[in-house]
Amino acid sequence: MTAARTLRSAAALAQAGLIAPERLPALEAVAARYAVAITPAMAELIDPANESDPIARQFLPDAAELLENPGEVADPIGDAVHSPVEGIVHRYPDRVLLKPTHTCAVYCRFCFRREVVGPDGAANLSPDKLDAAFAYIAAHPEIWEVIVTGGDPLVLSPRRLRDLSQRLAAIDHVKVVRFHTRVPVVDPAAIDDAMVQALKASGKTVYVALHANHVRELTPAARAAVARIVDAGIPMLSQTVLLKGVNDDPETLGALMRGFVENRIRPYYLHHGDHAPGTAHLRTTVAEGRALMRAIRGRFSGLCQPTYVLDIPDGHGKVPIGPDYLAVDGEVEDPNGGAHVYPPFRADN
Repeated sequence: MTAARTLRSAAALAQAGLIAPERLPALEAVAARYAVAITPAMAELIDPANESDPIARQFLPDAAELLENPGEVADPIGDAVHSPVEGIVHRYPDRVLLKPTHTCAVYCRFCFRREVVGPDGAANLSPDKLDAAFAYIAAHPEIWEVIVTGGDPLVLSPRRLRDLSQRLAAIDHVKVVRFHTRVPVVDPAAIDDAMVQALKASGKTVYVALHANHVRELTPAARAAVARIVDAGIPMLSQTVLLKGVNDDPETLGALMRGFVENRIRPYYLHHGDHAPGTAHLRTTVAEGRALMRAIRGRFSGLCQPTYVLDIPDGHGKVPIGPDYLAVDGEVEDPNGGAHVYPPFRADN
């Protein structure tokens, strides 16, 4: 059965044929704690007969989400530690996150903000709180870039998004505006001319970072939505989360990165899964992630190489954790694992 509207409950998922009726009581318990939303575009991609379907693993609730592991915390990357005013996260000197909404078009089962997003999560910023957030940005001339995130800012109407863009355009020291979104993939029809124009901030360089985790998400409709953004002169970057059973093998990850490049999206970050509550069943180990990055190096074009990163818990920042090919004894390793002397070699050259 094809969904004609966004599915927002376990019962709706069962009615659409995406989950077996006998799973309903267990998944209603999950949905009572963590928001559920699957758009028609994503529901169409799910094969309910395939227990390992990579789209289903991202969006369908799982009873394992109620099992919390040691080290899992509600705010795994420490947003709250670096939030001077509501809606702002100022973790790095030259950039801030601006979070006008905690609503998303879909709710990913691995989301590191899963405790605050959704209809029962943190409220959207009120006009007064949004004013305070912009006042903070205006008062800090070191802020060179504003990353508009959430939630997903592209669930806002073009009118509200245009207002955000215009207010950022009026702050002279802000030079770059970046929007983080899943909407071009999960609701491609929303990326119309009005939405694309709303993203533009006069006098600023605007980027759109697209979150996608499997090449099947890059449907013809999604590719057309991406083209509308890029053809309007807005460059795009990718963000992907490394997920067990979704993209944790070289061919799958490489196909996704090729899909990005083919659609003029620069592969940017491959995020190691954060320790959000109830997400252990979707997390790989760091060693597995590093081995995966080794496997795609040399096998896929240099254009297809994202930076594998880890957000250090408690708000200490993001660091690259990809493999190293340089040995201390003067050897360098090639992509196939062969060791070679690199003369003349010193550790400091």
